[in-house]
Amino acid sequence: MNSDSDLQIAGDLLEVPHLLQPAREHPATVAEFAGLARSLAGDRAQWAPLVQYDATSRWYHRLRTGPGYEVWLLSWVPGQGSGAHGHGPSSGVLTVLAGELTERTERGSRVLAPGAQRVFAPGYVHEVVNDTIEPAVSLHIYYPGLTEMPAHSARCAPAAQEAVRA
Repeated sequence: MNSDSDLQIAGDLLEVPHLLQPAREHPATVAEFAGLARSLAGDRAQWAPLVQYDATSRWYHRLRTGPGYEVWLLSWVPGQGSGAHGHGPSSGVLTVLAGELTERTERGSRVLAPGAQRVFAPGYVHEVVNDTIEPAVSLHIYYPGLTEMPAHSARCAPAAQEAVRA
């Protein structure tokens, strides 16, 4: 094919933007929720000033809400963990913002470095722990918003099992 014909068939390239879908104000797909998490992670000025550390329990702060979803900021001092738990009817995206966290499931352990993301559906059971000597910060998006976080028996991999780096 002749490239001039291709351009002529395509029409004026400057006219294409009116055909594109406008960006959604709020995410609606797993990819969009993961993208929102990456966008928030990249905007350190939006979350870093809010972070606090609590030696007695995990600190958390609801950063944002939208139609049917919530965004939470959590901090983890060394040794703090979530215990094995699910998320009821909620799906989620966990993104590590600073430090490292270890995620344990019945399938094994995974070390999550800054920028690492885990996406999960209802029924997913895991434990998240700060196994390092430095504090960590993570961002969690739940859709629908988190209404329950049932504890589970220790189905998750033991701490001694070798962890995979993500």
